[in-house]
Amino acid sequence: MAGLISLVLLGLLIAYIVLKPSRYNGTNSGKGVPVHILVLGDIGRSPRMTYHALSIAKHGGKVKLIGYLENPPHPDILANPNITLIPLPTPPSRPPSVPFLLFAPIKVIFQILHLTYLLLYLLPPSAWLLVQNPPSIPTLAVASLTSHLRNTNLIIDWHNYGWTILSSTKGPSHPFVSLSKIYETHLGRLGSHHLTVTHAMARQLRAPPYRIPPHKPMIPVHDRPAAIFQPILSPEERKDALIKVLFPSGRREFLRPLLNGDMKLLVSSTSWTPDEDFSLLLTALTMYAARADAVPVLAIITGKGPQKEMYTDRMEALKKEGKLPNVTILTAFLPFEEYASLLACADLGVCLHMSSSGVDLPMKVVDMFGAGLPVVAYGGYESFGELVKEGVNGRGFETGEELAGVLGGLLGPGGEEELKHLKKGAVEEGRRRWDEEWDGTVGRLMGFVDATS
Repeated sequence: MAGLISLVLLGLLIAYIVLKPSRYNGTNSGKGVPVHILVLGDIGRSPRMTYHALSIAKHGGKVKLIGYLENPPHPDILANPNITLIPLPTPPSRPPSVPFLLFAPIKVIFQILHLTYLLLYLLPPSAWLLVQNPPSIPTLAVASLTSHLRNTNLIIDWHNYGWTILSSTKGPSHPFVSLSKIYETHLGRLGSHHLTVTHAMARQLRAPPYRIPPHKPMIPVHDRPAAIFQPILSPEERKDALIKVLFPSGRREFLRPLLNGDMKLLVSSTSWTPDEDFSLLLTALTMYAARADAVPVLAIITGKGPQKEMYTDRMEALKKEGKLPNVTILTAFLPFEEYASLLACADLGVCLHMSSSGVDLPMKVVDMFGAGLPVVAYGGYESFGELVKEGVNGRGFETGEELAGVLGGLLGPGGEEELKHLKKGAVEEGRRRWDEEWDGTVGRLMGFVDATS
C-alpha cells in the first residue's frame, strides 16, 4: 500500500511539472469574484455550504459548488445563474468482504486523484476556496496544496472534527483514529481563514492539539435558518400544508385529530447514523404510550442513512408487541419545501444529535426554530446552550427516561401553556436569519459586504 501511495504522489509531481497550474491574479472582493466551494459529500444534504453559495451569489460572486449529487440540491441553487454545480464522481463502495483498513486507502487515493486534477487543472483559479470540514481526508491536504499553488485564500469551515466522528464509529483505539487526529490537527492550521459553528469550537481550535495561530482569523458563524423555513400563521395554512405534505397517498385518517388538537404531531429529522441514538426516542415513546393520560401522537421521522432499516425493524416489533398504543411512527424523506412545511405544522421537534466533539451544533434544530417549532434535544455536550435555551425555546434531556418525562409534560394534559411558551421562544430565536448572520461575518471577511455597514 505504501508503494501505491508513493506512485500516486510521484504521478502528481510529474503532472505538476508538466501541467503547471495557473495562479489567481485578480481581486479578492466585489462582484464577479470567483469562489470555489468544496463539499466532499452530498450537496443536497449540506445545507450550510448551500447557504454559503447562495449568499456569495446574492452579492455577485461567481460560485462553483463542488460535491456529490446524490439527492436534489436546494431549488435556489439550480435557479441561480451565479452558481455552477460541479459534480464529483462517486467513489467506489466497500464490498462487505473487504476490510476497512484495506479499502480506506483505495478510496482516499481515488478522491485525491479526482480532486487534485479538478482543482488544479480543470477549473480556473479562484480568489477563495471554501471547504467543509469534516471530512478532512483528503479535503484538507488537496485544498491546502491547491491554495498554495494557485494563490487562493483557503477558508476552512469547521462543522465538527473528522477524527472524533471516526472514533465514535470505529472506537478510540482504532489505528486510523490516531492518524486522522494528527492529520487534521496539523493540516487544519494551513487554512488562511477559519469559520466555526460555535464559540466553544473557536476557543478549542486555538488550544492544543489544534493550535491554530492567533494571526489567522477565527470567526464563529452560527447556523441560521434560511428563508424557506417559516412559521405557519393560521389554521388554514396548517391544514393546507398537512394535506400537501403528509397525506398525498390518502393517509387522511390523522388529519382531523391533528387539526382539532386530539393528536399531537412530533417530528424528528435524522441521517440515521451512530451519533444519533434512536433507541432513546423509542424508549421514550414506549414509556409515554404506557401513560394513562397519553394524548395520541403521530411521530414523523425524516431522513436517509445506514441505520434506518435497523430502527424501522425495531419500531415494527414494538408495534406488533402492542407497546406503542396511541403512537404512530412514520418515516419519510422529503424535498426542502415539504420538509419546511412539515416542521411548521408540527407541535414539537425532537433532536437526538450527540456531538462527537462536544462543540458542534445540529443544523436540524436551527431549521426547527426557523419554522417556529419548539425543540426537545439531547443536551449532554458543551455547546448545547449556545442554541437551545432551557425552558425558553426548548428542553434538554440525556436519557430515554428523561425524554419520556419531557414528552409527557409537554404533550399530555396540562402541557399546552408550556408548549405555547416554548413556541414563542422558538419563533423569537428563529428571527435572526442566515443572510443577517452571514453578511456580518463571512460577507465582510470575503469583501462582499462593506465592513462599515
